Amino acid sequence: MVTSISETTRLWEKVLKKIEVKLNEKKTFDSFFADSYIHSISGSVITVVAKGPVAKVLLSGQYNNLISETLADITEDNYTLVFVTPDEIKEERVANTPVINNNLPKSSGSYFVGAQIKKELTFDNFVVGDCNKEARQAALYVAKNGGTTFNPLFIYSHSGLGKTHLLHAIANEIVATRMPNANILYITANDFVEEYIKFVKAEKDGKSPRDFFKDVDVLLFDDIQFLSDKVRTEEMFFYIYQDMINKGKRIIITSDRQPIELNGLEDRLVTRFKQGLTVSITEPDVETCAEIFKAKLREKGISEEKVDPPVVNFFAEKFNKDVRELEGAVNRLIFYAFTLEESDKITMDVAIKAVGSIKGGNEVATQLNEQKIINVVADYYNITPSQITSKVRTGQIALARHIAMYLIRNNLDVPLKKIGDMFGGKDHTTVMSAISKVDKELKTNNQLKQAIEELEKLIKE
Repeated sequence: MVTSISETTRLWEKVLKKIEVKLNEKKTFDSFFADSYIHSISGSVITVVAKGPVAKVLLSGQYNNLISETLADITEDNYTLVFVTPDEIKEERVANTPVINNNLPKSSGSYFVGAQIKKELTFDNFVVGDCNKEARQAALYVAKNGGTTFNPLFIYSHSGLGKTHLLHAIANEIVATRMPNANILYITANDFVEEYIKFVKAEKDGKSPRDFFKDVDVLLFDDIQFLSDKVRTEEMFFYIYQDMINKGKRIIITSDRQPIELNGLEDRLVTRFKQGLTVSITEPDVETCAEIFKAKLREKGISEEKVDPPVVNFFAEKFNKDVRELEGAVNRLIFYAFTLEESDKITMDVAIKAVGSIKGGNEVATQLNEQKIINVVADYYNITPSQITSKVRTGQIALARHIAMYLIRNNLDVPLKKIGDMFGGKDHTTVMSAISKVDKELKTNNQLKQAIEELEKLIKE
């Protein structure tokens, strides 16, 4: 058992030494492992401070198994690792600050335990678009207002579109603005089923589920569809639900379908769900996905200046069906760009290499043609692709930008708005003006005509 600061320090030094040997990649080790340290050990949980947001992402994802196995070899014990950044340590609340209470009163025997509320999932970092505006507004209203209006709130959508984020955001908002000492329980339907089975197998020792839920002020119930056809568990949930509603307790439920489509659930439950407020989240459009992509980069400490504008549009188009998939693609992009490629900027070439295997080579080919035109034009005029897509207006760069727009439009028939997005979010009228200008110049400018002809050959090689 590690008990002192000096023992903690020595333990982590041993872990890092072994990892450095196993990795045999000095740059990776120096970039992401060096300067990390153990912040605290609480039971079987070790909190490790990584040197920054990118290091945190990689240590908690790509290298988590390596670190855990190395730690287990040294301690001959199994620990759960939690990674944080120095900024997160600084922002820790003081001991007497109210926190969300998920540790509801327990008795001997069986009791229900929900997952911890994630403090990082708030309304502030929930990216809003037409696809989720109604659901976000309803969730915020419920969080800010007491009483039984819109009870229950029922949010439905396909997986990975933000339902769970809203549940955690509601909890955080309630604690921050209305009820700092509220007993808030977040639990999934699967966990509810498992806990109920444990209770039944224990022959109902200790506090019953109905008694346990009397202590809950706000219930956040995720993926209600998984209660379908589980008659006894569903019956228990019905009584808990009715008790809470009768006492004016707040209930928020999520599902992958609307109440009327919940086959396998009793009508008495479904009709009660419909008595509240039902809202949906649909698949995000490209613009919303682009904002989500930028937000995910900011969360990981990557500024927009480090990403070429076409990359944003590329990810928004290719990963617009599932926000979780988009987040996974962002993690892969960061790892690939800053670890394998060792780039200081994320270009389209790097982005395609990073996620091409996920989306398939043929699917990425079209986007590659657009980027290829930009690359060829940049090379022809001896400037960088990022200068072409920037807002710089000097003569040579502006000319190259107009020519790139012209070639993309003529060769790929890309919509004007999309071209504008690729070139730093320019308005479609600006793009149209640039293309028209090149078209007009070609009628009288032989030098430009020759350049276009040469570029046409180069982009088709």
